[in-house]
Amino acid sequence: MDNIEIKQIQWFPGHMAKTRRLISANLSLVDAVVEIVDARLPLSSQNPEMDKMTKGKPRMVLLNKSDLADEKSTQLWINYFRSIGKEAVAIDCKSGRGLKAIIPTIKKTILKELIEKRQQNGISTSSIRLMIVGIPNVGKSSLINKIAGSKRAKVEDRPGVTRSKQWVKLDNNTELLDMPGVLWPKFEDQSVALRLAFTGAISDDILDIETLAMKLLVYLSEKYSTSLKERYKVEITGDESGLDLLETIGKKRGMMISGGEVNIERAAIMILDEFRSGKLGKITLEIPPRKEELCQE
Repeated sequence: MDNIEIKQIQWFPGHMAKTRRLISANLSLVDAVVEIVDARLPLSSQNPEMDKMTKGKPRMVLLNKSDLADEKSTQLWINYFRSIGKEAVAIDCKSGRGLKAIIPTIKKTILKELIEKRQQNGISTSSIRLMIVGIPNVGKSSLINKIAGSKRAKVEDRPGVTRSKQWVKLDNNTELLDMPGVLWPKFEDQSVALRLAFTGAISDDILDIETLAMKLLVYLSEKYSTSLKERYKVEITGDESGLDLLETIGKKRGMMISGGEVNIERAAIMILDEFRSGKLGKITLEIPPRKEELCQE
């Protein structure tokens, strides 16, 4: 596994550049920015340029797909974001868990002072406008559709399909500005690209599918070996390579081809599909930075 190189990934098509300009141009129209991330990889699924693009606007982070993430790790991430001045809430767009708390939490935390100031100035309503941002495939459109109660935003299972901004009115006091999904000019850290590929947030073309599955299996064998053992009924000593694990699991599932060899591609596709659908259990791919690491930033 160590001698396998990750293809260098560059991702900055024209509509991504357009989104950066849209965010800057429309920032003055909103009271706060709500950024959606994947709870399984909150840092890797954040746009590292978002702080610069949103220029100090109040921010909330929504950890979506929390039903697929390790609950203890999710709480650590919530604590981390709050420690750096960003309110955070764990949600699950599919089941709707946590969605009803989003707007009340925003009003009680990051926009509390603004709302109180408006009321002091004779503005009786607590009307707010929120910009919704996030990289492709974190569930931004699904969130808007859920809390709006109808399919207002276009939802497709491929990166970057929201091409332009759109306003969504929740009620007389709340409006959402949905922005297209945006990534960054390049992945400086290729481990970020790898984690995104594990979840399917970017194309599987980042690596051949077998390599991607092998790298995922190595991580899972180190951090979630029990999940692998229970799902595939295999023994894990910790000394196995990704290829060893892939072949063992493929053989257990009867994925054989002529000559007694394992169908590696078929096994790889199964591993990635079962991880992405949550069949391997609740798994988080990264943990928050330590306090000493934050001090160095």
